[in-house]
Amino acid sequence: MKQPLAHRLRPRSLDELVGQEHVLGPGKPLRETLDAGVLPSLIIWGPPGSGKTSFIRIITATPGYDPVFMTAVSAGTKEINSVLRQAGSLTLGGKKTVLVLDELQHLNRSQQEILLPYVEDGSIVFIGISTDNPSFALNRALLSRTTLVVFESLNEQALKAIIGHALSDTERGLGSEGITIDKDAMDYLIVMSNGDARKALNAVEILAGIAAKKTERLITLKDASKLSEVNLLPYDRKEDEHYHTISAFIKSMRGSDPDAAMYYLARMLESGEDPRFLLRRMIIFASEDIGNADPAALTVAVSAFHAFEAVGMPEGFIPIAHAVAYLASCPKSNASYKAYLNAKADLKRHGYLDIPKHIINPVTELGERLGYGDGYKYPHDFEGGYVEQQYLPDKLKGTHYYLPKDIGYEKIIKAYLEKIRKKS
Repeated sequence: MKQPLAHRLRPRSLDELVGQEHVLGPGKPLRETLDAGVLPSLIIWGPPGSGKTSFIRIITATPGYDPVFMTAVSAGTKEINSVLRQAGSLTLGGKKTVLVLDELQHLNRSQQEILLPYVEDGSIVFIGISTDNPSFALNRALLSRTTLVVFESLNEQALKAIIGHALSDTERGLGSEGITIDKDAMDYLIVMSNGDARKALNAVEILAGIAAKKTERLITLKDASKLSEVNLLPYDRKEDEHYHTISAFIKSMRGSDPDAAMYYLARMLESGEDPRFLLRRMIIFASEDIGNADPAALTVAVSAFHAFEAVGMPEGFIPIAHAVAYLASCPKSNASYKAYLNAKADLKRHGYLDIPKHIINPVTELGERLGYGDGYKYPHDFEGGYVEQQYLPDKLKGTHYYLPKDIGYEKIIKAYLEKIRKKS
């Protein structure tokens, strides 16, 4: 049975590995170290399809090393311990054990601690592979004893070279089948593969089967566009792409760029993100980043949430897009958000200070004897609904937590507060 195209075309040397020139190009420290036959302990972090596995298979084929491949999902402490115990005898036999652990983000703390002494004294070479940021999953001790190598998504040039090679290679690729691809189809595959060589090659293999049935044996844009776009988008709600995209979405709204915000909204929704997650973030954003600069923003965000619950998908994107456009275009103020944080800081700094007696309701006879409510001035009894009076504890008298900005509706609030504060 023929192996998949992506597997057949795995590079056999560093020179055949396309992309990652920023760490593996000529003159780069890691490349020079590997060319000298030295294999250090490494952690390879990068997105799917960027060449991590191919890279590791190439470097562990170096003479003098004996690679053991495991995955952190299925490898228990017992299995890892067994490999480590054998490492000494293999070293004495002239080969050093290379423990390659895929899906490193699933390695628990106790397993990491088991590895530490063996990595530190050089008994093994440890190579971990992760699609997640290793700084979130690994302890500092293990990170400090390894070299972190960051692989990037393959760029347009690299993907074009990989697709071209797949169609021209007569030994392992599709070169003997005489199949070609037009420019528009090539551009489409590059965009929709989003830096993932495996996705690009899987798509080429499917499209080659379609083209082989045609007289001109040509992959066209019409053929390529039939592939599921959703399946080609590099988005996982549990991985880095999720956090990167939601960060870009929020920052675009905060920066008052509705176009960028709409792009990231579409990117997330079309990739299968939970709309309710986005709507909850938008409700938070409406208060944290807009606040009283436009008090209606919170109403719009909450209404969008309820509208989505009523409508659902596929039409549910409409009220979400409506709200995103509004929130991104609103004047921005985080004054109310900062006011709470500053008040919270004083609470931690001073503890629970005594409340002024005149603003405590004398709900009991004892309260009356203690003077609760004595001297309280009811604001509505005074002109303009305001009267000077102390509300904060004595130690915090004169403190202003809420400092409205001179923007949007908050400009009106600011003018009012400045007017009454002058009377204090």
